[in-house]
Amino acid sequence: MTPFRHALVTGGGSGVGRAIALALANDGVDVTICGRREAQLEAVAAESERIHGIAADVTDEASMQALHAKAEATRGPFDIVVANAGMASSAPAQKVSLADWQQTLAVNLTGAFLTVKPALGAMAKRKQGRIIFVASTAGLKGYGYVAPYVAAKHGVVGLMRALAAENTKTGVTVNAVCPGFVETDMLEESVRRIVEKTGRSVEDARKSLAATNPQNRFIQPDEVAAAVLWLCSDAARSITGQTISVSGGETW
Repeated sequence: MTPFRHALVTGGGSGVGRAIALALANDGVDVTICGRREAQLEAVAAESERIHGIAADVTDEASMQALHAKAEATRGPFDIVVANAGMASSAPAQKVSLADWQQTLAVNLTGAFLTVKPALGAMAKRKQGRIIFVASTAGLKGYGYVAPYVAAKHGVVGLMRALAAENTKTGVTVNAVCPGFVETDMLEESVRRIVEKTGRSVEDARKSLAATNPQNRFIQPDEVAAAVLWLCSDAARSITGQTISVSGGETW
């Protein structure tokens, strides 16, 4: 059981973020979730009285600072920050526009930094806390046709390692969970793009993505949530600066 009382989970309105929020809430943690779609946040908040939604944009520093201030004023300081919000598009590198490149890095990398930045000083002062980045196996290896996403997630892993190094003596641990393909709406979008661009069937597209996992299956959101929950526990107090691959053996 986690000893912490208040968590922030970005991208908490669906998929992995929703699963993490529910796992933390079921463990007795008050959870603030954020995203851009209020209806999704409200739907997840309705699943647990411990979950509260606040609409915010992870790419906007003022928006994230306001979120931290509002949530902490009502439910206390964040003990746990899970930077989960992300997005991906697909194209050969030579066809990636500068706008697409910048948007992907803004959401996945800059957004991760702006999510955790407001909490760093207070956590260090209290000498406790958990910062967890939901990266990807794309932060540990390369994939074709998603160069901006791979670059951003490698950046997230580097950011995690830098923050872990800064906080080794503060009692704040910083880690990254790196899932393979997870069965979420983002996966369905990837399948749709494969079908549109190649003419393959949905079944064939799904099989091709599942085959990247040596277990020949998709990771489930609750598996990622379980890894996050463990990193938030007292049993993981000595785990910092690590990438936890949740990928069925695709990466080590």
